[in-house]
Amino acid sequence: MICSKVLAAVLAKKLGMQKHRLTSAFTRTVKPAARLRTFGDGRGGYGLTLAVKPNGVKYWYQRVYINRRPVNLGLGGYPAVSLAEARRHALANARLARRGEDPRRQRHAVPTVSETLEAVIARDAPTWRDPERTAREWRSALQIHAAVLLQRPVDQVTSAECIEVLSSLWHSKRETGLRLRHRLTAIFKFALAQGYRTDNPVDAAKAALPNRRGDDQRKRRHAALPYADVADALNAVEHADIWTGTKLAFRFLVLTATRSGEVRGATRSEIDSPDALWTIPGSRMKAGIEHRVPLSTQAMNVIAQAERLPMSSGDLIFPTVRGKLMMDNALSKPLRDLGIAAVPHGFRSSFRDWAAERTATPTAVVEAALAHRVSNKVEAAYFRSDLLDKRRELMQAWSDFLAPVASPA
Repeated sequence: MICSKVLAAVLAKKLGMQKHRLTSAFTRTVKPAARLRTFGDGRGGYGLTLAVKPNGVKYWYQRVYINRRPVNLGLGGYPAVSLAEARRHALANARLARRGEDPRRQRHAVPTVSETLEAVIARDAPTWRDPERTAREWRSALQIHAAVLLQRPVDQVTSAECIEVLSSLWHSKRETGLRLRHRLTAIFKFALAQGYRTDNPVDAAKAALPNRRGDDQRKRRHAALPYADVADALNAVEHADIWTGTKLAFRFLVLTATRSGEVRGATRSEIDSPDALWTIPGSRMKAGIEHRVPLSTQAMNVIAQAERLPMSSGDLIFPTVRGKLMMDNALSKPLRDLGIAAVPHGFRSSFRDWAAERTATPTAVVEAALAHRVSNKVEAAYFRSDLLDKRRELMQAWSDFLAPVASPA
C-alpha cells in the first residue's frame, strides 16, 4: 500500500501534476519568474497544465498519450481561454485518447494560415486608419513572400519553415522581412490564443536570424536633397512628360512640407480658400491629431490650377487621370525616373535644413510646421498653440525661396 502511494507520488511529480487543483484566483494572480513556470491541474486534471512565461504570457497545454507516446496539446492562451474552458477541452481530449483516437485529428476546424490571416484582419481592421488598403497589403505580403505557408494548418507550421521564409528577405529586403515577421507573429499569436498552438514559431525564427549591427541595421533616413537643389528638382518635374495632376501634387507637397499621403488624399472640403488654410483631419495624420497648414500664395496658385484639371469634378484635389486616389508611388516614381536622388518625404528634411540655416525661425515653429509632436512631456504640457501666424510667415518665405519654379506659368 505504501509502495503504491510512493509510486503514484513519483508518477505525479514526473507528469507535472500537483496534489491540489488550480483555482481561478491562482490562475489570474500567479506571477512570472526568470524561467518558464508550469502548474498542473491536480491528479484529476487529465494532464492539464498552466504555463507562465517569463514575459507574463500564460497559456494552457495538456499532456496525453497517443499510441503510447506523450504529446502536448495546445489549448489556448489565458485569459482568452478560462480555466473552466481548458478543463472541458482537456476532458474531451482525454476521452478521445482513452478510446485510442488522436485528439488532433478530431480538430477538423483547425484553420489554415490563410484563414487565420483573415481572422486577424477582421479583428484588427476597425483599428486601422485605412482598413481596405492595410488588409490588401497584409494579404499581398503573405501571397508574395509566404505563399508556401498559406494553405498549411496553422498548428503544423514549424520554426524552420518560418526561418526559411524570412531568411530569403533578411539581407536583400530587410524592411520587407521585418514587416512580414510582424504579420506572421500576429497570425501565430492569434492561433495560440485560440488554442491551435502552444507556441509562436516566429519567436525561434527571430532568434535564429542574424541581428546585424552597423549602418545597414540603423533606421535609414529618407533620401533628401540639399535645399539649394530643391528648385532644380521642381523644375525637372515641371518639364517631365507626366500627368499634370502629378506635377501639381508634387509641387504642393514641396511648398507645404507635408507627407505624400496627406497630399494625395487632400480634398477640396479641407481647404479654406478665404483664409488660405488647409486643415488635415486627424484620421489622415501620422500622429492622429488635426493639423492646420497655412498656404502660401504659390500653394494657393497650385490649388487654382488643380481646379482646372479634366478630372476635377470629385472632392480630391489631385486625382489620377482616371479620377481616383493616387497610389503610393505616384510621387516617388517620377523622381526615380528623372534620376533625382530624393524621395517625397525627403523634401521635409530639405525644408527643415533651409529653415535652420537660412532663417532665424525658432525650432518650435519649424517643428510645428512639420507636424512633429513635442517629445519633452513638460514642454508639451505648456505647448497649447500651433503657432499658425508664425508658421504662415515661414511657409511663405519657403515658397518665395523657390519662387522661380514654384509660381504658376
